[in-house]
Amino acid sequence: MPEDDPRTVRSLAVAVGDVVAAYEARRRSERRPVLRVTPPFSGRMRARLHDPGPAVQSATEDDDRDTETGALHVPPARFLTEEVVPQYPTPDDTEDALRSDPDAEFSVERHRERHVEAVEAWRTAVGEAIVSSLELRLGEGSHGVAVKTLGDSSV
Repeated sequence: MPEDDPRTVRSLAVAVGDVVAAYEARRRSERRPVLRVTPPFSGRMRARLHDPGPAVQSATEDDDRDTETGALHVPPARFLTEEVVPQYPTPDDTEDALRSDPDAEFSVERHRERHVEAVEAWRTAVGEAIVSSLELRLGEGSHGVAVKTLGDSSV
């Protein structure tokens, strides 16, 4: 197979922190970071965090390939088992939980601490929800690859 053919790829190595950061950015802003795999392709490839910017439409719903470079742009959600990932905790949710806790008195500092803990727990849950394989979308079909994680799931 040619070096620019993504069907050459058998496995993707990805840093847990990159998947979590990209997924969180998509939940908290209008940014659309992806995990990028650049040609030349080989059996084992590394997927790295990449933010193509707001004006760039680099891949489509049916095709993960960047139309200009041939790189793969895989959305972070595709690396996750969605059913396992809880909703991103908002400050309002954290405040409601704190105010409904009869054993805790509300304060701004306690609210901040609880929210930081909730976000850290969410990040850990996302890191633990990374799948062991996924399908690359290649326009004319899909191609299955194994996913290998780098780093600790407790980001």
